[in-house]
Amino acid sequence: MDADGLMPPWRRRLHDGLAALPQQRRRRLRSFRSTEGVALLEEPGDAPAVPLLDLASNDYLGLSRHAAVVGAAAAELDASGLGAGGSRLVTGTRPVHLQLETALADWLGRERVLLFPSGFQANLAAVSALADRHALVCADRHVHHSLLAGVRASGARLVRFAHNDLADLELRLAQARARKPDQTRLVLSESLFSMEGTSPNVPALAALCRRHGALLLLDEAHALGVLGRGGRGLAHGLEGVHLISGTFGKAFGSGGAFLAGEALLGDWLLQASGAFRYTTALAPPLAAGALAALQQIEAQPQMATALLARAHRWRQELAAAGWRRPAGHGPILPLLVGEDGAALALQQRLEAAGLLAVAIRPPTVPAGTARLRLVLRQDLPPGSLPRLIEALGPAPSPFPL
Repeated sequence: MDADGLMPPWRRRLHDGLAALPQQRRRRLRSFRSTEGVALLEEPGDAPAVPLLDLASNDYLGLSRHAAVVGAAAAELDASGLGAGGSRLVTGTRPVHLQLETALADWLGRERVLLFPSGFQANLAAVSALADRHALVCADRHVHHSLLAGVRASGARLVRFAHNDLADLELRLAQARARKPDQTRLVLSESLFSMEGTSPNVPALAALCRRHGALLLLDEAHALGVLGRGGRGLAHGLEGVHLISGTFGKAFGSGGAFLAGEALLGDWLLQASGAFRYTTALAPPLAAGALAALQQIEAQPQMATALLARAHRWRQELAAAGWRRPAGHGPILPLLVGEDGAALALQQRLEAAGLLAVAIRPPTVPAGTARLRLVLRQDLPPGSLPRLIEALGPAPSPFPL
């Protein structure tokens, strides 16, 4: 309370906002310990940890516990310490940062790569580098929140196009081009959408952007290591994809992120991006782990091939069991449930059966499309799918739109 015994306006705003939040959309933190594909759920109190088969995390290739990846991170920890101790332009750059940037540039066929501590930060930097308050940004309806935050930070005008709908995008680009031919136009999309499991036709998307003189920023966070030739993502080898963002917290089993593009963009980010310049550099052990993971991905492309084959098999079996076939072809399999309460109840049913799959609710997804987000990893034990189908029980009827 303030001096007059009244609740300050800022406190009232937060209090009222929380009070208006439906109980089924309130979030809470839950503590997990991960060991060999099992998530140990540790609830408050003295209750023993509950082991759950992990069908929720993004460690697609199981590299977070790979001996070579963990060993490289441990060796760098011993050599360099835990943190970088400064920004990249002060004292934060270590040899491992430069090695990782060079290796990624070679692998992706890009002229320049810059590392960031997080994917959110990389996307903020990417949008701000390509757009300003005079620009128009056309964003897929389901792009990640970090990209939309980047648009707000840039001051650009935002329009949204229907998910993976290139006809809708072309209409909006043509209208914008007719109104202001010289205006910067930037298109935002993802190569594997994290909550939908879907992918756009990236070659057609890139060609469309070229026809209309638009820049294209493609978030490849969930695709790298899994989709495309050798796991290089869906933008590899394509003209017209000006900048890609990627993270090490998914298939690479580490942490941190990067942007990859032509030399001009890389130099502009180095000189002008506050998101790059004014932050402590990526922790050296994480960079070392990511470099070792990249070496594993290059040496064992069969990991991704086997994972995609397994994803196809899971989609077929889930559809045969009466569920709507999860969209896409990657390792993210959303099971649409509909209402928030139904999705939470299904999550709890799976946990009772020893399976961890998290209910995704609005505002992360549109109202009425709450879902379980199933995630496959190449190291899941045999028999995981029959166990899941038995625990799921009958599919909802009718299906949500």
